[in-house]
Amino acid sequence: MTSFEPKDISTGKLHGYLLSAVAPRPIAFASTLDADGNPNLSPFSFFNVFSANPPIMIFSPARRVRDNTTKHTLQNAEAIKEVVINVVNFDMVHQMSLSSTEYADGVNEFEKAGLTMLKSDIVKPFRVAESPVQFECKVNEIVKLGTEGGAGNLIICEVVKLHIDDDVLNEEGVINQQKLDLVARAGGSYYTRAKKGFFEIPKPLSTLGIGVDNFPDFVKNSMVLTGNDLGMLANIERLPTEDSVKAFVKDLGARYPNIKTATHRQKHKLARNYLSFGDVESAWKILLS
Repeated sequence: MTSFEPKDISTGKLHGYLLSAVAPRPIAFASTLDADGNPNLSPFSFFNVFSANPPIMIFSPARRVRDNTTKHTLQNAEAIKEVVINVVNFDMVHQMSLSSTEYADGVNEFEKAGLTMLKSDIVKPFRVAESPVQFECKVNEIVKLGTEGGAGNLIICEVVKLHIDDDVLNEEGVINQQKLDLVARAGGSYYTRAKKGFFEIPKPLSTLGIGVDNFPDFVKNSMVLTGNDLGMLANIERLPTEDSVKAFVKDLGARYPNIKTATHRQKHKLARNYLSFGDVESAWKILLS
């Protein structure tokens, strides 16, 4: 067995061990507002429920390991002292992942991820309409665990109202876990779907995805593409060039001779097939052909 004391390895390596070993972890999809009223949305897997009376949840936006900066969510919680914690199911996992991109201050991650802002009843931050369970919370306390990179900041939240989609409730008003279909976070690029097992989503942090807000309308408003499809398509730095699209379509014509005359719906279905294999670049070229 390999053994060591935390002080003997780098914070980054320790961080990786902790996240890989303490898994899977539930995800707090936290919606906040900054002091100027700009919405912010970001996921956190240092999260759980700790009390029912009073109803208390705690999540922790840690200081970034690489440069010791703090996240917008923490800054907003300190300023406004309100947050909405939305749960994450499989249908929205790619959009959730995209929202973890480190967009600039003031950028609306709801719009980038193609998620719907839903007005809360009691608190100021918006709910995520696509989330099957949403908790409106007031921030009771923030406990800072350190001042160096990797240090957590425990945001202790008291639930003041909760919203549950009727579709995930059974006849007795109890949440059906199969219908809820939650996902959780593990180490590296791994997630787990509660009723299926592990899967991977490439981390979006190294680049700034264009976001759903920069899609052509015929893609953004597709009746075929799912939320997860949109999340995958949004996680590219730029759209393919016109020349690359033409070259791709010419090659594709050997297998799909009707591609040039296909309807948007037909192209969207074909693009979904490519997305199922993780081929985002080809999916975009089909959509733009």
